[in-house]
Amino acid sequence: MGKRVAIVGAGVSGLASIRCCLEAGLEPTCFERSNDVGGLWKFSDRVEEGRASIYRSVFTNSSKEMMCFPDFPYPDDFPNFMHHSKLQEYITAFAKEKNLLKYTRFNTFVTSVEKHPDFSITGQWNVTTEKDGKKESSIFDAVMVCSGHHVYPNLPKESFPGLELFKGKCIHSRDYKEPGAFKGKRVLVIGLGNSGCDIATELSHIAKQVIISSRSGSWVMTRDWDDGYPWDMMLVTRFETFLKNNLPTAFSDWWYMKQMNSRFKHENYGLMPLNGTLRKEPVFNDELLACILCGRVSIKPNVKEFTETSAIFEDGAVFEAIDCVIFATGYGYAYPFLDDSIIKSRDNEVTLFKGIFPPQLEKPTLAVIGLVQSLGSAIPTADMQARWAAQIIKGTCTLPSVRDMMNDIDEKMGKKLKWFGKSETIQTDYIVYLDEIASFIGVKPSIPWLFLTDPKLAVEVFFGPCSPYQYRLVGPGKWPGARNAILTQWDRVLKPTNTRVVGSPQKPCLFSHWLKLLAIPILFVAIFLVLI
Repeated sequence: MGKRVAIVGAGVSGLASIRCCLEAGLEPTCFERSNDVGGLWKFSDRVEEGRASIYRSVFTNSSKEMMCFPDFPYPDDFPNFMHHSKLQEYITAFAKEKNLLKYTRFNTFVTSVEKHPDFSITGQWNVTTEKDGKKESSIFDAVMVCSGHHVYPNLPKESFPGLELFKGKCIHSRDYKEPGAFKGKRVLVIGLGNSGCDIATELSHIAKQVIISSRSGSWVMTRDWDDGYPWDMMLVTRFETFLKNNLPTAFSDWWYMKQMNSRFKHENYGLMPLNGTLRKEPVFNDELLACILCGRVSIKPNVKEFTETSAIFEDGAVFEAIDCVIFATGYGYAYPFLDDSIIKSRDNEVTLFKGIFPPQLEKPTLAVIGLVQSLGSAIPTADMQARWAAQIIKGTCTLPSVRDMMNDIDEKMGKKLKWFGKSETIQTDYIVYLDEIASFIGVKPSIPWLFLTDPKLAVEVFFGPCSPYQYRLVGPGKWPGARNAILTQWDRVLKPTNTRVVGSPQKPCLFSHWLKLLAIPILFVAIFLVLI
């Protein structure tokens, strides 16, 4: 084995890191504070300190073909969008299939990661862990931080005057597990994100009244898209990304808003974002619209102030006799075992090259895996990050100079400001980001070459969904089954829904929605030609 690598956390990022280290000939040791793999997706009916927490009813927002490990498809009969228990079953199967458990130390908490005294020469780290009250320190050649960014809740109480006077119950969405305790209650949910909408719609079945307060609104999508196909199989494509990034901004913005408004007019439901052209992550919820239509959930603007029993909104409306306020206000990024200055090396902001490497370190031996967010799945993103990080640690790939890395970070911050409205956001453009990292390690598929050598595959790769298998077609870590997995991905999508056979399963036309778009100008041109 090669260099010793400490991996913090055995969620999907940690498991990807173990596997990628093994592929690169490194010697991984993963430290997991709980007794099982899965991280965020390992459900517990109680909130545990230092661990991510989900509620009992959580389902995935990405479909199975788009959120698998690139050489490990889900079983055919798994539903396209899975309950957390089903995803945990898959994660466990992956860990066992790839023999990753033997590299994982469970019930072991990482208390500190510090530079070794001769770090500037060796790049080594002192890693201190604790198990059963006993501490142990070891020296590692590199560290991969995989502890996630859904652990430390963001609770902006200072943004809500009068909250200290409120006599009802206040909790963060992290503390929510199931709806039973809210039966007959009047509930205010602060935040129009995925958790806020999930919790509000679930509570609406048993609570007396539920109101969602939103400061800036959000696009809301359902998991099914045109003709009932999974949304990400239809929208997360190379063709869509190519057009979005190359069409004139005005047309790209118009088309994006048209897509987001295709199911219903957001302004009619109080959901319209303040700036609809920003590519912020939309909310995925299949019930919200029906709940609003049936009066079970109401949408209100930001809370201006609280009183002892009520909330006063910015439009002057008052929600009286509130029993509970649930803050679905997201999470902060924190790594308490690591010196803050390593990751937040400039103006107290997260400063990482490609969202992975601290640019100011003398040696590139620390990588943060999973600290990005995009309109795509976390599993293939973490897998790609871990593959590159393993090659950097091994020495087969190198990083640019500090100056070049900082310039790249500044450039990306400017683009993020344009696309997402915040320069410091961890959001990124999914396909562009994966392609960029893939090119560093020689695993980015060449579309022109595919059209010349394998046109059938090329059409599916370029016009079809950008599924994770694409990044195991060529280069280091190439998977012999990748081509077949891509060509059969729609079969696996249709298998779990085709439980009553009434004809041949219908696969989508990859160009259908663009043909619909072009039909309008073609119709106008035809009418114009007839009239003249």
